[in-house]
Amino acid sequence: MKVLQERIRQEGLILSDTVLKVDSFLNHQVDTELALQIGQEFKRVFGHLPINKIITIEASGIQFAMAAAIALGVPFIYAKKKKAVTLSEAVYSAPVHSFTRQEEYLISISQKYLGSGDKVLIVDDFLATGAALIGLVDIVNEAGAELLGVGCVIEKSFQEGRSLLEKRGIPVYSLARIASMAPGEVHFIDNNPAVDPIQDKAIAAVQEA
Repeated sequence: MKVLQERIRQEGLILSDTVLKVDSFLNHQVDTELALQIGQEFKRVFGHLPINKIITIEASGIQFAMAAAIALGVPFIYAKKKKAVTLSEAVYSAPVHSFTRQEEYLISISQKYLGSGDKVLIVDDFLATGAALIGLVDIVNEAGAELLGVGCVIEKSFQEGRSLLEKRGIPVYSLARIASMAPGEVHFIDNNPAVDPIQDKAIAAVQEA
C-alpha cells in the first residue's frame, strides 16, 4: 500500500532500529480517510473469504478493525485489556506481554459474542513480536471459532511475529512491511498487488492450540 509507505516515510518518527512512532496519523491522531482506505485494502485481500467477525485488541487496533468491518459489512469485537465491572458474564481470556509498555496484561472477550460458528479475521495496527496477536489467536481457538487470517497495518518483518503466526498455519497480510529501519531511513518489502496473497486454501489451515 504505497500511500501508507509514503506517510510512514514522511511522518513516521524512527526512534531506533526497532521503535517507530506513527501517532500523528495512525494511533493517536488518526487520519480517518487513510483508515477507511486501509479497511478497503483489507476487503480486497480477505473479501473472498466467508468472514463474519473481525476481532482486535483495544485500543490502537480499533479504528482499523472498524474500517475493515465497515468494508466487509460484518461486526467487529475488540478484546478488553481489563475486565470492566459491567462485564459479568463468562469470557475467553489470554495473557499478553506488551513490547511497548513492557508489562503483562490479560485480554478478554465475552463468550456471548464469539463462538464455534464464527469465521474470524484478526486485524491490528502493528505486527512485531506477535505477542498480542498470539493472544487473540488463543482466544479464537478457545472459542472453537475458525481463524481465516490476520491483517496488520504495519509489520516489522525483522522481528519474529510473522513466523510465529505462520508456524500455526495462519495466513498473514500486512499493508506496509518494514525490512529494516534506523533514524532517518526506512526500507520496505513490497507486496505484489497483482497476486491475491490470501488464497482459498487458507480456509483449511490447521490451527494449533
